[in-house]
Amino acid sequence: MFTTTLLDWFALNGRDLPWRHTHDPYAIWLSEIILQQTRIQQGMDYWLRFMQRWPQVEDLAAATEDEVLHMWQGLGYYSRARNLHTAAQQIVANGKFPDTVDGIKKLKGVGDYTAAAIGSIAFGLPAAVVDGNVYRVLARHYGIDTPINTTQGKKLFTELAQSLLPSDQPAEFNQAMMDFGAIQCTPVSPKCDTCPLQETCEALRTGRISELPVKERKLKIQTVRLTYIYIRCNGKTAIRKRPAGGIWQGLWEPFAPPSPMSEGKANHPNNTHVPSGDFKGAVLLRKDVKHVLTHRILLADFYLLEVQEPPTLPDEYIWVDESDLDRYAFPRLIQILFESL
Repeated sequence: MFTTTLLDWFALNGRDLPWRHTHDPYAIWLSEIILQQTRIQQGMDYWLRFMQRWPQVEDLAAATEDEVLHMWQGLGYYSRARNLHTAAQQIVANGKFPDTVDGIKKLKGVGDYTAAAIGSIAFGLPAAVVDGNVYRVLARHYGIDTPINTTQGKKLFTELAQSLLPSDQPAEFNQAMMDFGAIQCTPVSPKCDTCPLQETCEALRTGRISELPVKERKLKIQTVRLTYIYIRCNGKTAIRKRPAGGIWQGLWEPFAPPSPMSEGKANHPNNTHVPSGDFKGAVLLRKDVKHVLTHRILLADFYLLEVQEPPTLPDEYIWVDESDLDRYAFPRLIQILFESL
């Protein structure tokens, strides 16, 4: 009943997306990586640009990491871009795109959900996807209050989704689950009055739509203060590539004054720091610019320092022409700060 009704709904209401018109595993994999933590409309624009610039996995593998990060600029969660590039090189080294779920999961940045999505859509493998949409649809329809972020919950929902999957239509079923959760059974204000599953929905029957699915605990959100100084010296400015081990690895940023408070804390790019010494003439352009990440809230102060002689900076900084800044990949927060200039 559930599976048949869902597939019937999908035949009439499924979203028309460009990567659904191909079985090319590269195109499907690329869409799945881009759509992690990204809205469909924004992700589609990036997918089209990636496919135009690197139409084959060999093309993406041959690109530099800087080129990939620059193309990714604005999507956030930049580890996805680095993993994408590494995985493309893995595929090329293997000689073909892996065609088993276990093989796909060996690609950098690919987990259970992404492997099941690629495997079912590209190769017809009978592997059920389980993501936020699937948790919500199943928890509501079957009235399941086991927390979705526990080991027990993940196992329960995975087994249930797999039991509902028709072996002859795995791609259609998985895409139907994604779309049903995104269009019909939405997190807020689901369209229960037009839902084809309303007669069998346990949450609707018991008035628990807003309570399901259940998620245990809340992540502690950390606030981090940042200070940046844009040093302008004879048409040049100083930037550095962020090191491994922290946020924005491999992306570029303007001068960040060091702070003793941040030493040894990879999660703290730098802490609040009023310019002094060689930088005491800096003019404050923006204060407490807020930027929200998954587990952190960043508050940034942005200064402009105009000098005739370049100050002494740590070795990792390079001087570049201001007119060339658009050649470098910067985090979205830095782009926002640059707009103050």
